[in-house]
Amino acid sequence: MLKVSDVTAGYGRTVILQDVSLNVGDGEIVTIIGSNGAGKSTLLRAISGLVKPTKGKIEFDGVDIAGMEPADIVGRGLIQVPEARQLFPVMTVRDNILMGAYHPNVRKGVNERLEEVLDIFPRVRERVDQLAGSLSGGEQQMVAIARGLMASPKLLMLDEPSLGLAPIIVGQMFGIVERIRSMGTTVLLVEQKAFHALKIAERAYVIENGSIARENTGAGMLADPHVKTAYLGI
Repeated sequence: MLKVSDVTAGYGRTVILQDVSLNVGDGEIVTIIGSNGAGKSTLLRAISGLVKPTKGKIEFDGVDIAGMEPADIVGRGLIQVPEARQLFPVMTVRDNILMGAYHPNVRKGVNERLEEVLDIFPRVRERVDQLAGSLSGGEQQMVAIARGLMASPKLLMLDEPSLGLAPIIVGQMFGIVERIRSMGTTVLLVEQKAFHALKIAERAYVIENGSIARENTGAGMLADPHVKTAYLGI
């Protein structure tokens, strides 16, 4: 579904990613782990069109989308849920979620899709008329994912969905990711909580200093001595 080939990208003259290649198959959960500043978020931003690669190809459903405008990428069904949620705090939860259905390709059947999305997040349904800024961090993260699902993604990219969440909520969040995949949405997951992320992943990549350092199955990565030492604290 997604093929990233030898992508180099950054900000101005600062190169963050150097010759990065990876792929995501239809129906997979693929996890990217790495330390802070390794380039994980920049990679997602390059895929979603927010950062323009200076080299390489990014193919989604067989079409090279590198350099394409973000709105056009969204229209093809590739959706990013950003780090730190980025909700509109003085808008209601409902209005925040509906923002995900702004693209003309997904405006039909919005009310029905809203009901389907709220079925995944019962706690969000209970708070749908509250201001988004009044919710807990975990609830706000659920709203951010719900907003992404309103765009009917073929591939949903999640950037640090467990960031800042209480430990009891973290497990629930990864359960939600598995449920989203079971409903037919492919997931590319960037995550600092490596153990949880690798446990649910078919395949995984380690990014270090802007380059892919390791590739393996999720189970294989959990058994990798370097990953254990560097990212699992074992």
